[in-house]
Amino acid sequence: MAMYIRDAVEGDLAAIVAIYNTTIESHLVTADLQPVTVESRLNWFREHHPDKRPLWVMDVEGTVAGWLGFQSFYYGRAAYASAAELSIYVSLAYRQQGIGQALLKRSIAQSPSFGIKTLLGFIFAHNQPSLYLFERFGFQRWGYLPGVAEFNKIPHDLVIVGLQLP
Repeated sequence: MAMYIRDAVEGDLAAIVAIYNTTIESHLVTADLQPVTVESRLNWFREHHPDKRPLWVMDVEGTVAGWLGFQSFYYGRAAYASAAELSIYVSLAYRQQGIGQALLKRSIAQSPSFGIKTLLGFIFAHNQPSLYLFERFGFQRWGYLPGVAEFNKIPHDLVIVGLQLP
């Protein structure tokens, strides 16, 4: 099976949105409660730049199997320019196949070339697979926001994980 990570192109946006939307109902990965549209994500897509804040896809034989995006932390505030938040989403059909690991590993390796010294993840406390993935790559728990999200009137906690790069 041919797999490789590449910069996302606008033609990938429908697949990126589809993968994202599959996570909404589980309340495990995102705080969105309703599906998003390709149109609503166009500006978000265009804010990514391959040489500074990339958006990557894992291409498996021509199919977008997952994606990783870098987002500026506190966008527009210069003192935070060397920090970025990571978001990783993997298609249901491709989970447990190392795609998240490959994307995260590459993000850590490439971050210095983007001027990034600090990587952050915002992960629900009940999302044990994601917490485990980030911890395997050296991320530490830097913050805990109890009850900050609410799904079906049930509060959920958010864990902030971080990694300082050399």
